[in-house]
Amino acid sequence: MLTAVRSILAILILGIAVTIGYFIATRDNEIPTEIAKEVKTVFVQEVVNDTVPIIIPANGNLTAKNRLELYAEVQGVFRSSAHDFKPGQPYSRGQVLLNLDSSEYYASVQAAKSELYNLITSIMPDLRLDYPEYFEKWQTYLDGFDINKSTPQLPETASEKERYFITGRGIFSSYYNVKNLEQRLGKYRIVAPFSGILTEALVNKGTLVRSGQKLGEFIDTSVYELEVAVSKRFGDLLELGEEVMLSDRNDIEQFTGKVVRINGRVDQATQTIRVFIEVKGSDKLKEGMYLQANLEARDEPNAISIPRQLLVDNSQIYVVRDSILDLVEINPVYFSDKEAVISGLPDGTQYLSKSVPGAYAGMRVKIFEDQQESTQ
Repeated sequence: MLTAVRSILAILILGIAVTIGYFIATRDNEIPTEIAKEVKTVFVQEVVNDTVPIIIPANGNLTAKNRLELYAEVQGVFRSSAHDFKPGQPYSRGQVLLNLDSSEYYASVQAAKSELYNLITSIMPDLRLDYPEYFEKWQTYLDGFDINKSTPQLPETASEKERYFITGRGIFSSYYNVKNLEQRLGKYRIVAPFSGILTEALVNKGTLVRSGQKLGEFIDTSVYELEVAVSKRFGDLLELGEEVMLSDRNDIEQFTGKVVRINGRVDQATQTIRVFIEVKGSDKLKEGMYLQANLEARDEPNAISIPRQLLVDNSQIYVVRDSILDLVEINPVYFSDKEAVISGLPDGTQYLSKSVPGAYAGMRVKIFEDQQESTQ
């Protein structure tokens, strides 16, 4: 009985061993001999070398080219203005911005004019007797003297005798005293030297204005300047009179400016040069407005412009050769925030136009078929 049990166990163990050996022997036949590698589809662009303009972006805020800060040089009560003296009020050239009360000072000016007239009148009898040859021109001067108008210039003296005679009577000193008073009288009235708009108003009608007090600010709205900072390595490439394209923050409005001044000094802290761009001819321009300027520095021959993210270490780029990626060296010429101007790639070279995650040199790829058909 024991012998029979042992025989059965031996047969079972042998059967199990044979079964395991069979599975081990046939397992390798089920494993594929070649693993299918994934081939990524890529987008490419052919190199077409051309002359690429290098555009330097810069930005800044507009300021009015013609600006008038209004200060009082005399004291008086603010009486009137051509319009309401308020911020945002436009004035035309020649219109009165501020008119201060000058009645008391005006009376003193008239008194000085009368004194001058009386002095000249008092010498006329002596001129007729002693210097009759000069009498006629001084009589003509008196005839044209109007106390309510600006004092006319004194006649030219023809000889030393005449000059000594006129000077000895105090006429020259009286005349220049009157002219000085007239000049000061004109400071009671501030006139707009150009058409523009009032951006700041610090006094109201009826206010007592003191000498040296700031009254407001007046700007010309027809012409503005944009001050931008440009790297010193492009300073020698900029030219006066060069046209510049400008755009607002949202790139909606476009304007055309002109380089009018280039600072001759480099900022030591930033190593930049200040460039001033004049822009005018648009009602949409406002002082303080932020604008982006695109300065055309120079033209780079035999180059292309590509998105900056396509570069590897800023000196290499992936190209496709016989469905294989290759990493080649290029010559970077200029970098902007989004674009890079490069040279060194022959015409017809296919480079990746979109980044491929995990790309490496020697990687097998397939060019997008629709793109191939469109290029053909």
